[in-house]
Amino acid sequence: MLVRLLCLAALLLPTGALAQAMGEEAKACVPNGAPLGAEHERENQTKEWPQEAQRLKRDVPNVVRQGDRLRLSIDGGKVVELQDCPYGDTAYQYLYERFDDPGRFYVVRTPAYEDFSYTLVMKRTGRLLTVYGAPVWASDKSRFLSVACSLLPERGTLTIFAPSGDGLATEAEVPLPCAMESCSARWDFQSWISVSCAPRDEPGKKGTEFVVIRGNDGKWNRFGR
Repeated sequence: MLVRLLCLAALLLPTGALAQAMGEEAKACVPNGAPLGAEHERENQTKEWPQEAQRLKRDVPNVVRQGDRLRLSIDGGKVVELQDCPYGDTAYQYLYERFDDPGRFYVVRTPAYEDFSYTLVMKRTGRLLTVYGAPVWASDKSRFLSVACSLLPERGTLTIFAPSGDGLATEAEVPLPCAMESCSARWDFQSWISVSCAPRDEPGKKGTEFVVIRGNDGKWNRFGR
């Protein structure tokens, strides 16, 4: 009887926000395996860091690079340090992209061994949140979407986030057919998202298309095939 009551209570909870993410602290690099080698270092020296330096100019002195470390100023005069870790199959690095005004977070591209993500560093707290697609804001800046669509690792989700306190609330997660198709999404209106997918083997062929609409009850619903 108790289990049934708990399940019923869960069903009655508001669905406007599925989860509240407060983030985590920056982690230290723990060498695990052989370093990536001279080619990786050359890529940084000749391409990644020079391109990043152009982006950094917009936010100096709040963001600076010191060798393999990215230092980000946060509220209260504190600094968050993100350290690259080019070792083995757990390798990852941090490449600064921009400061996001609506969300008050830094956007840091985070390529890793057979993976890719973005690290969002909250300006107020310094906490780190991971998303798997660049944040794209609705026109009223109340929420943003992020598309995770990859074969390796296998991901296929459209996620809608909204700022909430010191973190982000996940308002909705919509499955995408990324095992067979490559998908993208755009805001048509503040509460209307269009999703378009194309077959990976036949990119010119029409694939899955649908819309995700936010109702008056705050729930996001999918319409279309």
